[in-house]
Amino acid sequence: MTAAATETDVSLRRRSNSLNGNHTNGVAIDGTLDNNNRRIGDTNTQMEITAKKTDNGYANGVGGGGWRSKASFMTWTARDVVYVARYHWIPCMFAAGLLFFMGVEYTLQMIPARSEPFDLGFVATRSLNRVLASSPDLNTVLAALNTVFVGMQTTYIVWTWLVEGRARATISALFMFTCRGILGYSTQLPLPQDFLGSGVDFPVGNVSFFLFFSGHVAGSMIASLDMRRMQRLRLAMVFDILNVLQSIRLLGTRGHYTIDLAVGVGAGILFDSLAGKYEEMMSKRHLGTGFSLISKDSLVN
Repeated sequence: MTAAATETDVSLRRRSNSLNGNHTNGVAIDGTLDNNNRRIGDTNTQMEITAKKTDNGYANGVGGGGWRSKASFMTWTARDVVYVARYHWIPCMFAAGLLFFMGVEYTLQMIPARSEPFDLGFVATRSLNRVLASSPDLNTVLAALNTVFVGMQTTYIVWTWLVEGRARATISALFMFTCRGILGYSTQLPLPQDFLGSGVDFPVGNVSFFLFFSGHVAGSMIASLDMRRMQRLRLAMVFDILNVLQSIRLLGTRGHYTIDLAVGVGAGILFDSLAGKYEEMMSKRHLGTGFSLISKDSLVN
């Protein structure tokens, strides 16, 4: 049995031993022979080497000792565990979080059907809610400032398309608000009891709105991501700070639940990514001539 046939493909482990002087996660590439005595060249990847073992019957347990010979965990050592904990600590933290919240979820008392939803953000902003409730003028000023910030987001996103000719942020916002409308109408959450409205808050005029998810936060994320992409880092930082202050105000006025704000952040990132994939797809479809929302024939030099 050759060395190439017995090695296991392990993605998170680093082998310290090398064959023929090359560190390849425990698999020698240069000068290695497969089971058909064919030399594996420099262009063979780890996946291709694994595929060769599969073609030679080892994936079916023929000549390889069954599933135990190809199971990754059968080759783990204490050194591998230490390596994962040291160099892949972020997945380890999420694994610990999984175990912790499994315990929380399975022992938590459910909120009764006739009770108000429990929201940790509302608990953290109780004092702010009391201050705004006792000072309507302050609530109106903060609402007006928040509306100005929404106008800043909208202006930037539209500006990137109409003036700079970059449509990604605009497409992202269109994707996001359409999805928000579908989800917001599909599940219409109750308005919190301590909600503090204002006639100057966006949408202006004390009109109805969808709670899930926050378009304020998602729109700000879309603008901020575009600013970072264009290396407008200071402006992006200003938008991020204003977004945090906006989120605190929305919790204090009970204008959104915490989950609305958290999903708003994720929605901004998600739809910015989808808009980028859409641009890439359309560019490839037009044979690499670039992406544009207007016809090339309409451009005047």
